[in-house]
Amino acid sequence: MPRAIWNNQIIAEAPANEIHRVEGNIYFPPAAVKREYLHPSESHTHCVWKGEASYYNVEVDGMVNEDAAWYYPDPSTAAARIKNYIAFWHGVQVEE
Repeated sequence: MPRAIWNNQIIAEAPANEIHRVEGNIYFPPAAVKREYLHPSESHTHCVWKGEASYYNVEVDGMVNEDAAWYYPDPSTAAARIKNYIAFWHGVQVEE
């Protein structure tokens, strides 16, 4: 079962048939992510085919990993399947 781990804490976990793989990243469904570890960030980036991404800081046991999670709240039609799904980077370990 794919999961995301940071600072020895599982922050997301979902069955393989519920995730989406896009450009080498695993996107977890919103319900599979432990929201208590995510805090909205002011950061945004733009992908030419997916649209504008919004970010979360990941916080576990008082440690903060800035902009370590991202999602597309209003993706392009081509990326509609990942709407609000959450992906991780910046040291968050994603295992399958």
